[in-house]
Amino acid sequence: MAPSDPGDPGNPFQSLLGDLMNMLGSNGPNQWEMTRSFALNVATEGTPEPNVEPIQRIQLEQLARVAELNVTEATGLPVTPDGRRLTCVPVGRGDWTQRALESWRSILTAMTPVAGPQPAGPAPGDASTEDPFPSDDPMGGLGSLLGQWASTIGPMFFGLQVGSVVGHLSQRALGQYPLALPWAPSDELVLVTANIATFASDWSLPEEETLLWVCARELASNSVLTRPGIRSRMVSLLTAFAESSAQAQQDLAGKLGGLAGPEGIGGGEGMDLESIQGMFGDPEALLGDLLTPESRRSSDQLTAMAVVIDAYADHIATQVGQKLVGSHSQLAEAWYRRRTERGKGEEAAGALFGLDLEQTQVDRGRSFISGVIERAGDDGLAKLWADARNIPTPAEVDAPGLWLERISLPELDRPDDA
Repeated sequence: MAPSDPGDPGNPFQSLLGDLMNMLGSNGPNQWEMTRSFALNVATEGTPEPNVEPIQRIQLEQLARVAELNVTEATGLPVTPDGRRLTCVPVGRGDWTQRALESWRSILTAMTPVAGPQPAGPAPGDASTEDPFPSDDPMGGLGSLLGQWASTIGPMFFGLQVGSVVGHLSQRALGQYPLALPWAPSDELVLVTANIATFASDWSLPEEETLLWVCARELASNSVLTRPGIRSRMVSLLTAFAESSAQAQQDLAGKLGGLAGPEGIGGGEGMDLESIQGMFGDPEALLGDLLTPESRRSSDQLTAMAVVIDAYADHIATQVGQKLVGSHSQLAEAWYRRRTERGKGEEAAGALFGLDLEQTQVDRGRSFISGVIERAGDDGLAKLWADARNIPTPAEVDAPGLWLERISLPELDRPDDA
């Protein structure tokens, strides 16, 4: 009887794995290009995007200039690190997606699990060349294929996951900072004008006032996230989280590699088909160890920074709105409700970067900002970004009074890593 073949239609799952392994071993696609293409398709839903109308660019340029002057006055900070003029650029979802991926590329690359080494092929004339799935393997070679598949397909699957996350995030992003994450240094700040128009329509808000309010909030976020000390601290935390996440995914691939049996990849104990079914049927069995103590620690610190930055940007936008926008109260309320009703793109993106975006965290950041203002006014709040060591710790976010006490200590008495 002829031996089983990877393309044997009688075993479609095994056939699929075999075909995938053959493709990946020969002419697999460029992973980053695949991620970018998939993200772009999700963002645009596979349809061409119209160009932004010139009149929109002119309108945004005028409103952005007004917003920038007022944000600079309210924050006491330049909107760019070197004080140069920032150009606000209207973009579509597809353009936003491509810019976001490039800005976050180094972090996403650090998160990507590395494909494990593949076993060397059999020597010519080896008996194994005649029967890739020997009859004495109780799993018919399926365990070995699963092990190879897990270590090879992992990076590709992660790339598709990233593409999906960023593509869906673009459908909700009003501007550059739907998440309080630094972008690559640039003299441009992007706003997704179609999404802003939809937001205004959904909440029955004047579109021009909404655009001005969003400009103010994005500029405030940019003022903070481009400060060298703040950016450096957040990039450091993101990198630590990314490396821990990649290692956890490698460990997950190792679990699957262990399915190959005593002689298989990873030298596992071996499992029968019933055990495999149970493992895949219990997500916690596979995913329970993805959040390591190191990644949890980085996640807590990232979340603490992000919620404070977001709440600070909301506060500045409200201040500017009170001066310039008649519907500022409705805008602030609509924005709060929108933030606490996150779409699936935002939730997935938060999880990808280690950010907790639950309403309790949104309220936590708002409580910190209001607590500082109650105790020390706007002058106290301005000290948040005066020095990287002034960044509040997770514990201080819950106790703004303790944060104020710490930053008032003499310079030499401050901890090295606040």
